[in-house]
Amino acid sequence: MFAETTRSAMKITGTTRIFYCIADPVAQVRAPELYNSIFSRHGVDAVMVPLQVKPEHLDETLRALFASPSVGGAALSIPHKAAAAGIVGRATPEVTIANAVNAIRRGPDGVLEGALFDGLGFALSLDRLGLDIPSRRVLIIGAGGAASALAAALAGRGCTQITLFDPDNSRANHLAAMVRAAYPACQIEAVQSNDPAGFNLVVNASPLGLKADDPLPVPVDRLSADTFVYDILMKGQPTLLLRSVRERGLSGEPGYDMLVQQTALYLDYFGFPELARANVEEEATQRQLLAASDGGKV
Repeated sequence: MFAETTRSAMKITGTTRIFYCIADPVAQVRAPELYNSIFSRHGVDAVMVPLQVKPEHLDETLRALFASPSVGGAALSIPHKAAAAGIVGRATPEVTIANAVNAIRRGPDGVLEGALFDGLGFALSLDRLGLDIPSRRVLIIGAGGAASALAAALAGRGCTQITLFDPDNSRANHLAAMVRAAYPACQIEAVQSNDPAGFNLVVNASPLGLKADDPLPVPVDRLSADTFVYDILMKGQPTLLLRSVRERGLSGEPGYDMLVQQTALYLDYFGFPELARANVEEEATQRQLLAASDGGKV
């Protein structure tokens, strides 16, 4: 249960339920801003805390955190999603296909349970933008945990043409094989070029753009006039990629809405079904919050 309320500061007590957002590095994560705003606005006795954890310490950290009954769950970001799939004891079908986890909770029997909402949130965001998924010829830059979720979700929604590019071609080939096995109707392949020509949906699911001196994920001058570019990065938007795309008069979207569209899924998974239902009516406010805290430039 929750009550609508207005509070200037979050009150943390001995009964506060703690959630973590775990990444390495962690400065770029946006989930704590979003969820703490929701918890505070609705008077929910919970808090989400960012936590930097090195990959070699992820397993022991998760098991130590979840040994405490105060901990309600964890959201995972770069680079932990794939590793977490091997740590949880139970997982949703999306985790099995993409071999990635971005949400962990403790089951009733104490077993760690994992879910993956990146792909579902991305597909819902494309729906909101009016982009017909089955008709899209997709190029995904990256083959990590986020890219895995996106590729699996697109294939599951009827997309039949997906191309993957990652500097680690073996990782991209492995992802293509996993998605192909789960969705035989999807023509998915890994290539050794980031040329976006011929695609009408280009997705940056790589870290390129987090640093000011990062190169562009794709050569923008090779984009077609009907190409939509989706940059899933949550920080520093608009990135050089989106600025360059818009300078050409093309359409592009930052990753904020992908996070917003996952919010109700996370809340329900973490035991707040009523809050999840209420959240649907607040999506526009949440997009504005994320853009404003990033300088209001998007």
